Amino acid sequence: MVSLIDSHCHLADSDFDSDREQVMERARAAGVQGFVVIGTGASFPEIGKAVTFAEQHDRAYAAAGIHPHEARHFLTSDLNELRHFARRPKFLALGEMGLDYHYNHSPREAQREILIRQLGLARELKRPIIIHCREAWADLRQILKNHWRATGLGGVLHCFSGAREDAFELMDWGFRVSFAGNLTFKKAEDLRKIAQGIPLDRLLTETDSPYLAPVPHRGKRNEPAYVGEVLRQLAALHGLSEEEMGARVLENFKSLFAL
Repeated sequence: MVSLIDSHCHLADSDFDSDREQVMERARAAGVQGFVVIGTGASFPEIGKAVTFAEQHDRAYAAAGIHPHEARHFLTSDLNELRHFARRPKFLALGEMGLDYHYNHSPREAQREILIRQLGLARELKRPIIIHCREAWADLRQILKNHWRATGLGGVLHCFSGAREDAFELMDWGFRVSFAGNLTFKKAEDLRKIAQGIPLDRLLTETDSPYLAPVPHRGKRNEPAYVGEVLRQLAALHGLSEEEMGARVLENFKSLFAL
């Protein structure tokens, strides 16, 4: 069976309240060897659900952070809560964090401030980071250059949607590039060209479920079992078998998070 990794999913979200355990069973049956369940939200009890979930399930790990959409809700003193989560079992990374200038649900200055504060916490804890970025790559790269590059800890560019130069500069700083279901969309030819050029030792796969269900499941709720469609697309782009690509992604996952 092909080994699969879902490096970014939101299984603790309410979208899965009615059938979460069945979703996990389908993922295991599909060959998913590891999940990173992301904790985000407008409050720390909401963020912490992902950490609790990971501790209760095999193959599941957790990350937690203040999403740029929610930056307006948080104070720098709230980072103590994230510090507490980071000391829990199975916690791998800080995030998702970053910048989102498409929706601007939080003021851009607030987004930048809370990102910088979280980078400081990740440096303190010596944890990699998980980055969300949409239409803000220039600002993101500058902030990471000033506040993260020198750590050597790297991280994940979640659901990558930037330009080739964004990926290659950040890979030089230790980042893996993670692709989601949008890689399979009909109009994603430019993204596929970028994915084809990413070195094999830098690739990760994810679902971002319940969002971005890949073809042929587009329009449905996404779930980790569907990450195989992303892997299949990456394998085809790189001229590898699914088994070979799955082994590569699994190794990249383990090496980044020291598993």
